[in-house]
Parts: sequence; C-alpha cells; structure tokens
Amino acid sequence: MLSKIDTELAFVQSALDLRARRQEILAGNIANSDTPNYKARDLDFAAALKNAIGAEGGPLKMARTASAHIDGASAMTSGGLFKYRSTVQPSLDGNTVDPDIERAHFTENSLHYQFLLDRAASSFKTMNLALGGQ
Repeated sequence: MLSKIDTELAFVQSALDLRARRQEILAGNIANSDTPNYKARDLDFAAALKNAIGAEGGPLKMARTASAHIDGASAMTSGGLFKYRSTVQPSLDGNTVDPDIERAHFTENSLHYQFLLDRAASSFKTMNLALGGQ
C-alpha cells in the first residue's frame, strides 16, 4: 500500500518539477520577445516526464561515476528534451518568439500545474481521512 502512495507522489512531484521548469522557459521566451536572434524554446513535456519516471514507472535513478559528470538535474537540458519552436511569421531581426503563442502556452501550462497541485492536495486529503478512520 505504501509503495502505491510513494509512486503516486513521486509521479506528481516529477510532473510538478517539469511543469515549473517549462514555466520558466516560457517566461524566458516572453521576456526575450524583443531580443534580436533569440530562438523560442520549449520543453518536450511528454518526453521529459517519461524520462523522469523511467520506463518502469518509478523515479529514474541517475548515477555519477566521475566528479566531472553532469548531475541529474541538469541532464534534462542535454538530453534533447528542449525544442526550438518553429516560427509562424519570421521577424527581420531573427527572433522566433510570437508573444500570443507564448502566452497561450504559458496559460495552458499554468492550468496543468494547478491541476497537479490539486491532485497532490487530494491525495493528502485522502490519506488524512484514512488515518483519521473516516
């Protein structure tokens, strides 16, 4: 029983971490909407979540075999999980950020983040009710 709770909470934690990271990336795109030659980036959320929870459905364990290796938290950036967004209408200065598209993705990601927070709260509420004997 406890392993099911751990698995659920590990999944929600991984998803929340990835949603927060994607929010940072989208905010960076919006902030750089006037920067010449800035390329809009995004996080491939499905691939990143699959990588984070591992093929077995549990948390992915990363091992550092040498002190010069990149730690697990920054390995996401080098694993091809970041994608550059293709431009709908190119600008003359080489910037690929479309503020309307970025705001839409930002809002959508915020809603998903809030859903995950509600899911975590619901899990804790259920555990609290079970422990209280109700």
